[in-house]
Amino acid sequence: MSFLEFIRQPWPWYVAGPLIGLTVPVLLLIGNKSFGISSSLRHICAACLPAKLPFFSYNWKKESWNLLFVTGILLGGFIATHFLDNPNPIQLAPATKMALQALGIQDFSGFMPNELFALSTMATGKGFIFLVLGGLLVGFGTRWAGGCTSGHAIMGLSNLQWPSLVATISFMVGGFAMTHVFFPFIFKLIYP
Repeated sequence: MSFLEFIRQPWPWYVAGPLIGLTVPVLLLIGNKSFGISSSLRHICAACLPAKLPFFSYNWKKESWNLLFVTGILLGGFIATHFLDNPNPIQLAPATKMALQALGIQDFSGFMPNELFALSTMATGKGFIFLVLGGLLVGFGTRWAGGCTSGHAIMGLSNLQWPSLVATISFMVGGFAMTHVFFPFIFKLIYP
C-alpha cells in the first residue's frame, strides 16, 4: 500500500483522536496558547469591523496565531477534499441508514445528504432553512457557552475546567435531542 493510499483511508478513532488531543499540549508548550476555533471569528470581526463595540475592542493582533491555525485547517480541508478524497462510499451504521431512509433520505453517496444540501434543494429554500437555522443555533450556543465544542471538549476538559465539563455534557445532550427528537419533526415539517 502506497503512502497516498494509506492516508486516503479513514483513520480509526484511536489514531485521529490522540492526534487531535495532542494539539493541546503542543499549543501550551509552544506559547501557552488555548485551542479553540470559534474565537477566530471574533478575531476576524475585531480586525475588520470599524465599530467600537466593547466585545471587539481588544488587541486581536496578539491572537493572530489563531487566524493562521484556522487558515491551516481550511487549507487542510481543501487539500483533503480535492487531492486525498477517499473514493469509497461513506460507511454508516445500518441502524443510522434505516432511520434516515425512514425520513426519506436515500442518497448516501456524499458526506452530506443531497436531500438536504444539494444546490437544487438550497434553491427551493428548504435546505437553506436547515443551513441558516443550524448556523444561528450553533452561533448562539457557542456564544452562550463561552466557546465551541473543540474549545470546551478538547482544551477545557484537558485542563480539568468545570465549565467545560458542563458545556460538553450540554453539547452532547443537545446533539442527542436534536438527532432523535427535533430533527425528525423538523424534517417532516419541511419535507412532508
